Amino acid sequence: MSTHVRLLPFGGPEGKRAHLITDGTPTRLSLLADTIENQQIEAAAVLVALTRSVLEGPGNPSAAELHLFLERLLDSTTEVLNICESRGQRIPPYEGEESEE
Repeated sequence: MSTHVRLLPFGGPEGKRAHLITDGTPTRLSLLADTIENQQIEAAAVLVALTRSVLEGPGNPSAAELHLFLERLLDSTTEVLNICESRGQRIPPYEGEESEE
């Protein structure tokens, strides 16, 4: 039986990273993680479009508005990087290539 470890898109207690260990078959938790990852990616795309429209639109955004956008962009980028790391860990190495672990 093969063991699969997945970094989840939400943290464990005290903000620590949480992992799911399965045999590779879909579970309620893995499907929930898929849904949350998709929502996080969609939210990031919306935030990028909104930020672009504010920056390219008429008028100048206030410092408070820019600060809010930067905070949300940082949160969103962190979430998307977490997704990338999780998905990257699940990609098998190329044939003949050894795993980095």
